[in-house]
Amino acid sequence: MTASSAETDQGRAADNDDHADDDDGYFGEPVAARYDDSSSEMFTPAAIEPAADFLAGLAGKGRALELGVGTGRIALPLARRGVEVHGIDMSRAMVARMRAKEGGDAIGVTIGDFSTTRAETADGDFSVGYLVFNTIMNLTSQEAQVACFRNVAAHLAPGGTFVIEVGLPRLRSLPPGQNIVPYHAGPTRWAFDVYDVATQATSSNYVEVVDGRGSYRSIPFRYVWPSELDLMAQLAGMRLRERWEGWTREPFTSESTKHVSVWEKPPTG
Repeated sequence: MTASSAETDQGRAADNDDHADDDDGYFGEPVAARYDDSSSEMFTPAAIEPAADFLAGLAGKGRALELGVGTGRIALPLARRGVEVHGIDMSRAMVARMRAKEGGDAIGVTIGDFSTTRAETADGDFSVGYLVFNTIMNLTSQEAQVACFRNVAAHLAPGGTFVIEVGLPRLRSLPPGQNIVPYHAGPTRWAFDVYDVATQATSSNYVEVVDGRGSYRSIPFRYVWPSELDLMAQLAGMRLRERWEGWTREPFTSESTKHVSVWEKPPTG
């Protein structure tokens, strides 16, 4: 991961918006209109294809549920692999952008908070649910993150899996007595993360100067540790099956900056 540990698939492009939209949260039309461009490195084949292959392998002949489906960055290539995909997302504006893309109409979407919303589909359970590119951190309380695990578990068929891709907090980069980690500095744009290690609250912050006028934007997140996620899974009746550094199954080590983890809902019987 080359940028902020707090950036997320649904949080990254929001840094230029002036305020959260009442209906779409941080992801209203101003963000949706430029999301794919402002997050362009996330749309390279090197970023997308391994993730889609990994998830397709877990889905098998079953269905996939994406939490925070957004503009379809992962859902569309996964669908092109023959997997039926349904999404949950709060932002109608982001979903409308996906609908405008080739194949977007084939992705079923339920509008709502993905920590609690039940997918509106009558076709049965899902083989795999997933949250990619740090989006679990868009849920800014431990309670909401636990609720998300329970919500996914309720959607999964016995033996189904839940996948999260998320970065590790960059606490090693914090100088003694400080709580800010800068990660971008340029002539007209500065970006930094702020950490509260007592509460695990963090934020990505952006200062930008355009035509001599400055703007400031702050987006809240909650960082979460691998062991904490494992306990959340346990509370939801799931267990860790595998953990890797990335989508191509590199070993996860103490030097890893992110992980892709897979939890399994036990088979019946």
